[in-house]
Parts: sequence; C-alpha cells; structure tokens
Amino acid sequence: MICAGDPVIRKDMAAEKRYYQIESWLKIPWLVHGFGQAGFDWDNLVEEFSSFFPVEMKQQHSEQVIFLESRPENEIKGDGLVTGTRGLLLVVKTADCLPVFLVDRTNQLVAAVHCGWRGTKEKILLRALEIMRKKSRSSEAELWAGFGPAIEQRCYEVGREVFEQFRQNGFRVEEIFQPGEKTGHFYLDLRKANLLLLTDEAGLSERNIFQVDLCTRCRSELFSYRRDRDNAGRLLNFIGLK
Repeated sequence: MICAGDPVIRKDMAAEKRYYQIESWLKIPWLVHGFGQAGFDWDNLVEEFSSFFPVEMKQQHSEQVIFLESRPENEIKGDGLVTGTRGLLLVVKTADCLPVFLVDRTNQLVAAVHCGWRGTKEKILLRALEIMRKKSRSSEAELWAGFGPAIEQRCYEVGREVFEQFRQNGFRVEEIFQPGEKTGHFYLDLRKANLLLLTDEAGLSERNIFQVDLCTRCRSELFSYRRDRDNAGRLLNFIGLK
C-alpha cells in the first residue's frame, strides 16, 4: 500500500489521546486534526476541544459537500464539509469508509470528507476541492491531503455491480480492483481510488498526500462494520482551524 509523503503516526500521542495524527501536520500552528480510535467518543471530543464548535453531518454516502461560514443552525445532510472559519471542528464518522482531510496551507481552508465506495465512485473529493478552489483559488501546490484508517483492499470484497459503476464513471478499474474469492466479486482499494482522483484528476503531487495506513477490519482498536456489523461503533475523525 502506498504511503505518500512519508507520514509518521504519533503512536505515543495516539495511545494517550486515542486518535492518530500525521506528525508533519503538527507543525502547522493553526491546524488541529485527528483520526479517532474506538475509545475516543463524542464526550472526549467535546471535552478536549472545548474551544471549538463540533459540526457533524447526517452522512448519506453521497457526493454532497457543504461550505460553512458559521455555526450551522439546522441539521446538515451530506458527506463533506469545507470551512475557512476558525473555531469550527469538522467531523466525519467512519467504520470502514475512508476519512480524508484537505488542507490549503496558504489560504487556511480545511475540509473533512467521508469517502465510502459510493462517494468515491461519485468523486466526492473532487467536489470538495472544487469548492476550496472557488473560495480561495487554491492551487495544487498549496494543498495537502490526509487519509485516515479504512478497510484495506485485502479485506474489502464487493460485487460486480460496484466494479461496473466505477468503470462507467471513468476509473482505471485495473488499478483499484483485484479478483475476489467468489465468482463475480472483486477486492476494492478505496485508498488507491481516492489517491488516483487526487493525483490524476486534481493534479496533486503524491508528496502532498499523507496516509495513516491502518486497516479498520484488522485492527481491534478501530471500529469495522465488515467485522462487527450492527455492533460496530463509529470512529470520529476531526479537523479544524484554531
């Protein structure tokens, strides 16, 4: 699995705070972020980041991305959030899907995106980047992306209908699918699919893409719907501007 940009997981920090961070991102003084473990719940989030207003969505496995200028007054439906407002903590919840953060280091914009197979197939990351570029004319060189824990290809078998939907939407299916154990099934690489969206279609350099490369299904400290089904909780992944 590709780990672009040579990211380093702060394991000592993860053990203490129950979320993973990308070490090089900790050098950005105005940024907070984390990919939550199973023991990190909403009460922990609110207590540790008491100076922030956490924003969550009613996630729908869609391509819908919302730009926030202030605290939302009503329920938000969608799968991606973008903001340049300080004090908002953008939250996406996952239990096998891929959480992705986007950071414009020059214009100080951030995004949190929920990338399941449906959102990935609809290229939700490109929608989030489009919004960021419209708001601040973000260039490829100014943008960083961070991928959190997700189900890895060897654990993620899907049916032919999923394969065909990706093929019809222009993905290089030979690079993101492998034959599955069952006839007519395939192993899907969510990471690679979103990596290709960022590099091939959005023009980001792999040097600016960082990954916490852990499989949710294989790691007991992470929630996995494929492993635990209806008993699975949801991991809290967050990013915001100080």
